[in-house]
Amino acid sequence: MPMNIPNILTLARIAMIPVFGLVFFLPFGWANVAAAVIFAFAAITDWADGYLARRLNQTSAFGAFLDPVADKLMVAVALIALLVVDPSPWFALAVSVIIGREITVSALREWMAELGKRAKVAVNAIGKFKTAAQMTAILLLLYRDDLLGIPVYALGVVLLLIAAALTLWSMVVYLRAAWVVIGETERAR
Repeated sequence: MPMNIPNILTLARIAMIPVFGLVFFLPFGWANVAAAVIFAFAAITDWADGYLARRLNQTSAFGAFLDPVADKLMVAVALIALLVVDPSPWFALAVSVIIGREITVSALREWMAELGKRAKVAVNAIGKFKTAAQMTAILLLLYRDDLLGIPVYALGVVLLLIAAALTLWSMVVYLRAAWVVIGETERAR
């Protein structure tokens, strides 16, 4: 495992996960702000490690594997923590869709890579919009308090539902792309 700046940032993001979980559930009035700051920092390091890996030519197989794992773990922990606080049916549905899609698409990408067809399920524009909506929603939901008269939590819930819809859409796009390969594989047998 090469210890370069991008990989150190990814490992730091993984180390932030239990800290985030602990801070989120602290019984203090400032815990929501601290949890939002930790999540925002994790999101920034997610962008920074990818940017620096490309910019400094420090990409590695380890980084390519660990970066998406770190992202999915942080998002899953944040969503589950938020669901504990707000166990409403719509919220539970959105969280289930987002986490279920992440598991499904990860497994699909792994399987497609084994077939040498990983490029067929590469990240697309819908996935990027989904990620932006999802990260913004989680940040707003973590912050929770109204800001300048803006109902931050309500806005976060709406964005999370939009992210869940985009999540389903992007999963369908990935599955349709993979379906062609599945058909070719079955016909070749």
